[in-house]
Amino acid sequence: MSVRDGVIRNDVSSPADLLRAALRAAPKRALDIAVSAALLVLMLPMLLALAVLVRLDSPGPSFFRCRRVGHRGRSLRMLKFRKMVADAAGAALTTADDERFTRMGRLLAKYKLDELPQLWHVLIGEMSLVGPRPEDPGFVERHEDVYHHEILRVKPGMVGLSQLAFADEAGALNTADPVRHYVEVLLPQKIALDRMYAAKASVRLDLRILFWTFVTVVLRRPVAVHRDSGLMNLRHR
Repeated sequence: MSVRDGVIRNDVSSPADLLRAALRAAPKRALDIAVSAALLVLMLPMLLALAVLVRLDSPGPSFFRCRRVGHRGRSLRMLKFRKMVADAAGAALTTADDERFTRMGRLLAKYKLDELPQLWHVLIGEMSLVGPRPEDPGFVERHEDVYHHEILRVKPGMVGLSQLAFADEAGALNTADPVRHYVEVLLPQKIALDRMYAAKASVRLDLRILFWTFVTVVLRRPVAVHRDSGLMNLRHR
């Protein structure tokens, strides 16, 4: 097993294993299709407006694709609204005061609106509404065995335990050396939460995560995720 060109080469599962996995995934897939299709239809005017505003705010395309490692190690070109100046170079991570952000990009990042185009990935089955956050190939390679044997056996999600726990990841990063801080401090915690989700994944857990995501993203209330149990509740300030 190795990572090449952003793809983890996995062992081939038996037909019986694949059938059992498909039957377990059916209710979750039904939820993904129903919710993503409804949101794409209902939010289409807003999505079109955001695409236009991104173009008007700065030269360049409305959308941006970043390379991530997806389900079972497949390469995922994850779609987002563009937050940075066109052809921005530099670290794969962004801090709260990143100079590469456009004015519209800061707004998109603050309210997580840049992630909305990923509803398309959910609809076509490349992602799920809830799951481990798809990670950069370089970071996956540092913990290849854990990702291969546990995390990547479930579909990556738009939201999840690690996304809730680190909702303000950009603000939490050490601006002096964000990559090192991420690799040494944040990434191990996110991996632990993603492993926990992969082990306990269920529609019931997904509905709880979706509820608390609504609380933190829409109601703007901070949510705490217990690192040992995965229990979620309002964070006490």
